[in-house]
Amino acid sequence: MKRKIFISLFFYFTFFNLHASEIKFEKVIHGLNNPWSLSFIDKEKIIFTEKSGKLYTLNLQNKKISKINHNLNVKDYGQGGLLDVLYNDRNVYISYSENRGDRTTSTSVAKGIFNQNSIKFNNIFRADPPIDSMYHFGSRLVIKSKHLYITAGERGKGMIAQDPTNHIGTIIRIHLDGSIPKGNPKFEGNSNWLPEIYQIGVRNPQGMSIDPLTQQVYISNHGPKGGDFIGPVIKGTNYGWKQVAWGGTNYSGTKVGNGNAWEPGLLKPDHIWVPSIGVGGIKFYQGNIFPEWNNSLLVASLKLRYLSVLPRIDNGFGKEEIIFKDKIGRIRDIEINQKGEIFLIADEYETFLYKLLP
Repeated sequence: MKRKIFISLFFYFTFFNLHASEIKFEKVIHGLNNPWSLSFIDKEKIIFTEKSGKLYTLNLQNKKISKINHNLNVKDYGQGGLLDVLYNDRNVYISYSENRGDRTTSTSVAKGIFNQNSIKFNNIFRADPPIDSMYHFGSRLVIKSKHLYITAGERGKGMIAQDPTNHIGTIIRIHLDGSIPKGNPKFEGNSNWLPEIYQIGVRNPQGMSIDPLTQQVYISNHGPKGGDFIGPVIKGTNYGWKQVAWGGTNYSGTKVGNGNAWEPGLLKPDHIWVPSIGVGGIKFYQGNIFPEWNNSLLVASLKLRYLSVLPRIDNGFGKEEIIFKDKIGRIRDIEINQKGEIFLIADEYETFLYKLLP
């Protein structure tokens, strides 16, 4: 399948707000401290995480926030903490940096039955080996066809993402109970891969969403100095980190590998940013409130603090359009309800849950 690749090359001073005069924000609730993720329980209730390790529900009608007690051994350290949350069929799936002892942590995923007051979680995945690092946990979750997809970052360890005998720098696919699908690459010709691994060679994938047109899972991935990208999750493929850097360089300015953005045998991203935008959460839009964005991809920028849209063109994406910039801070996550309303959270202290209004 041919896919168009689009590279965004821009300078910081050229940003402008294409829709800033039209977009309005409703501040739904105040007092969130570094929220990381939110998920709808029903049309009136949200469950959300704060990076510090706290888990809450929010009633959108009466604006009441309620804390949920839990048993997760979360280590709030660097980029780690209580991260993605996903509600599905009375169950809560949650990703977090688990304290594994001796200063080590892992990207771990747990499952529990929803309860308003307290949830007992049980781990269904742990990225091994545990590593002493505060960086690159990845940690997004998506459910497709009764499979749970998990992004596991490479923890700042580079070429380890080319080694499929560990979970570091990979996309994971498991059943909803944590068991392993027989269709994973391990069982179809990649005998040296760990059985949970579906794709390798990623750096720090902090966004994931399902294309409503094709049912293809897509990720957003942080490059180093340049090279953030959007690309598909395809079984048995390799994005190439740290052999390639998708147009980026090391933070020192030196080349990554041979300096190539892509090499034969590796999977090409669909959209690449040079320089980096600090790409965060992503979400394909469907709804009637913003019909011009239907089936397009909403993109959150942490570094440049904007929300943008990537329109669909054939099997790829067109030119990025900035919706707004510098309005709410470092945008971390995007969620859309059944009405097509867009909710946003920013990785900031004493911040709001925002709702976009046309």
